[in-house]
Amino acid sequence: MPHQHDHTHDCTHGHAHDDAVHEHSHRNPEGIYLISPSSAVADAAVLDVARERLKAMGFKTSVDKTALEVHERFAGTDKQRVAAVNRALKQKWPIVMATRGGYGLSRILHQIDWKAVADSGKLFIGHSDFTAFNLALLAQTGATSYTGPAAIPDFGQKSMDDLTADLFAEVMREELEVLSFESPGSDPVDARGILWGGNLAMLASLVGTPFMPSVKGGILFLEDVGEHPYRVERMLTQLLHAGVLASQQAIVLGRFTEYRLAAHDNGYSMDSVVSWLRSSSKVPVVTGLPYGHVKLKATLPIGAMAGIATEDDMAYLLLREHH
Repeated sequence: MPHQHDHTHDCTHGHAHDDAVHEHSHRNPEGIYLISPSSAVADAAVLDVARERLKAMGFKTSVDKTALEVHERFAGTDKQRVAAVNRALKQKWPIVMATRGGYGLSRILHQIDWKAVADSGKLFIGHSDFTAFNLALLAQTGATSYTGPAAIPDFGQKSMDDLTADLFAEVMREELEVLSFESPGSDPVDARGILWGGNLAMLASLVGTPFMPSVKGGILFLEDVGEHPYRVERMLTQLLHAGVLASQQAIVLGRFTEYRLAAHDNGYSMDSVVSWLRSSSKVPVVTGLPYGHVKLKATLPIGAMAGIATEDDMAYLLLREHH
């Protein structure tokens, strides 16, 4: 792992910030197009809050015409949501952000023109259910997209984590080089590979489909919410038996939150799952990634070359080579 340079974010002590002077940026994406490819938006006012906050960060926004549609639990019919993706490719702003996650992308993966998505050069970002979009795009075209904050669950809340906002802006502007975070007890690793992953339930649901990337020697990162540790283990078991885990250089675990243990677990916990994962996969496991259904979340490229290294209970995720 190279020496840490100016554009480094330390996620270990709350709100560390970057005093580096960004003299030249490779990218200055000034606008964001908001689409709702999954569940319906419950409260339009929250989207307004998100737009105001993004505006304060220097990003103009436009909202797709069907972003507030409701059909059953979805943000419009399947046809409407596919059309929204198509409009996103043709509009002027460089970033396309999901308003929220939920459920719905799985139903339309086979109806999206992935080559057109890749050829558009747009920076697609979302979270949770959006993992299906990220991984399908990678599987079908090899193109990179992003996972991180989404409009409503992050930018639309009463208070926003400052570091989450900073990390989003820096990654969009290609300024962040190294993300460092506390990773006590992590396995020793110093590797390079394609960074990929996201929500575990979404990733497991794609195994055996044309939308599951075939990444060899990759850095696989995972998170989930509301899943009991045994369910997390069951999904990891699916990846293990499918040969996905063994072909990675490292497995990086983000946050697994909002589950309840039961009396009959008898001490079985997420720690048990991590121990099982280490012994079963024989792949280095790194913990503590600031990513998941939590306030502090990193923005990460899915499908880009990255590096991962651990040392003295710290982990360093290299997102950009310093030139």
